[in-house]
Parts: sequence; structure tokens; C-alpha cells
Amino acid sequence: MSETWQTPHGSASASTESSGSAKQISLTCTGHSRPVNDLSFSSFVATGDYFLLSACKDSIPILRKGSTGDWVGSFKGHKGAVWGTRITPNASLSVTGSADFTAKVWDNVTGQPVVSFEHQHIVKTVDVSDDGRYVLTGGNEKKLKLFDQRSPSPTTPVRLLEGLNNDVKTCLLDTTHGLVFNGDGKEMRVWDLRKSTQVSTRIFEQEVTDLRFSWDKKYIVCTAGKRVFFYNAITASLEKQFDVSVDASCAALHPQELKFVVGGTNDLWVREYDFASGSELEVYKGHHGPVHCTSFSPDGQLYATGSEDGTIRLWQTFPGTSYGLW
Repeated sequence: MSETWQTPHGSASASTESSGSAKQISLTCTGHSRPVNDLSFSSFVATGDYFLLSACKDSIPILRKGSTGDWVGSFKGHKGAVWGTRITPNASLSVTGSADFTAKVWDNVTGQPVVSFEHQHIVKTVDVSDDGRYVLTGGNEKKLKLFDQRSPSPTTPVRLLEGLNNDVKTCLLDTTHGLVFNGDGKEMRVWDLRKSTQVSTRIFEQEVTDLRFSWDKKYIVCTAGKRVFFYNAITASLEKQFDVSVDASCAALHPQELKFVVGGTNDLWVREYDFASGSELEVYKGHHGPVHCTSFSPDGQLYATGSEDGTIRLWQTFPGTSYGLW
């Protein structure tokens, strides 16, 4: 299998969308040739930059400079659609899960794979510990696997969480508290890694489409049907829930908890909501296909959305602010 650091094939361009009194100028990041499935921002690194990683059905994840969308590199090696991705906070490693029945860890400096984890079915979702040591995977095997890269056998799971009835669509890893969360079917499950057992579950009226930590890991942001739920990330108790106007595919919370952004499974618009009241603040059009994923930058100055149309768009949290390419 040839795995190389591919030459650039994408760039960012601007388009304007007016909503109310604000003029939102979104930056369009091209380069992917098929739908974008997942996005992940790093924290700020020593250079003062941060980075954005995208997963796409074209099988080639792309790493970009987060504040501008400028291309940094493309990871070539997967032989099927890439469904899930995460980047470590220090931007040193990327993790991807693919329809080729593998999950891979990549060195973001060299672009080379560090390790590949073989599975028996499609890997739909991944997460990684902040220090890059542990990798969590889930997918159509209907189980969760935890890998330890410092283990003598790093490609053998050190934890196997089984007993699920549905494909795992989304998962989260918290090694600080020894917790794993996953969404499969209409359930969000909570697992204790120390015992490798499920400790609780939350059941919804509609299927869980996405789970995402808030930046401070205070909340788990969960989408199911036309609702967005905010759970305490340690106790898994429900803190807030809001009805939204679309079937939500994804949601992300601003780092300072000012607002949250929602994408729809059959909706082309990007929607902003007030976190205190749940009221809809803004609706922006730009994508030409449903929005599959969204994430805020670490400073909260922008958020990214990935779409069925094969593009990533960067949106200003506060339109008109001088920032990045704006």
C-alpha cells in the first residue's frame, strides 16, 4: 500500500452572505472531490497557529491552517471513504477511520502513517487522547476498540467494548476520567474504561447523529432529530436541551458558550443559536448540499462546516472582525 504526503490541490476563496444587519463573508476551502464527513481543530501550537483536519469520502484527509483554510498537506493511503477524523491538541498527530476497514495514525510533520489498526468492517468514528497515546475506534463492527500506542502490541486493542445493537456512528474518549461515550441507533452509551463496562445509557426519539465535546470538555454536545442536547461530560446528566428548526446532523458550542452552530441532515443552511435561550440568531446560506459536520476554532473566532457539496466553509463568529483572511 502506497502512503505518501500528497501535493496541494485546494485553496480558500471568499463569498458573501447577508443575514439581518451583519454581512457574513465565508471562506470556501476546496480540494476535496466528494462529501466532507468530519472536521477537527487542533489547539494553538508554539508558532501561534492552529490547524484543521477534514475527512472525506474521496479517501484523502486534508490538513489546513485553521485561521485561513490554507492547504498544509494531504494524507494519501486509505483505499476507501474516510468517515471520521481527529487531530491531537498539539497538532502533532492525526487519526482517521475509513471504509477500507482501517484506522490510521499519521505524523503531521512528515505526513507518514505511524500505525494502522485493522478492523473487520467500516470504521465510522475515531477519537484520540490529548497526549496522542490512546486511540478509540467504532463503526460497523458494532463495538468500540481502544488502542494504546505505547503497548508492546499497539495494534491489539487494550479494551474492547461490546454488546451494541447498532453500528457505532460517533464516539468520544476521556482518558482523564476513564470514560467513553458513543452514539449508536437511538442511544448514547456511557462506558467505564476501568471495568470495560457500560454504566448508563440515554435513549432518544430519533437516531443520534453526532457527539462532540465542548472545547473545555465541560459538555457533550449531542444531536438527535430536531434537538440539540448538552450533557455534563463527567456525570452525563442533562444540562440543557433546545429544539431547532431542522433535523440536526451536527452541532458545536462556542468556547465561551456564547452560541452554538447547527447543521441539518437535509438542509443547506448554517444556523446559529443563542446558548442561553436557544433562540435562533442567524441563518447563513453558502453550501450547495447538506451540512455534515461543524466545529469551532480554539479561540472561537470562527467555525468550520463540511458539506455534501465537497467543500469546507469557514464562517466568522463575529462578522466584520479583522481576523485571518478577513
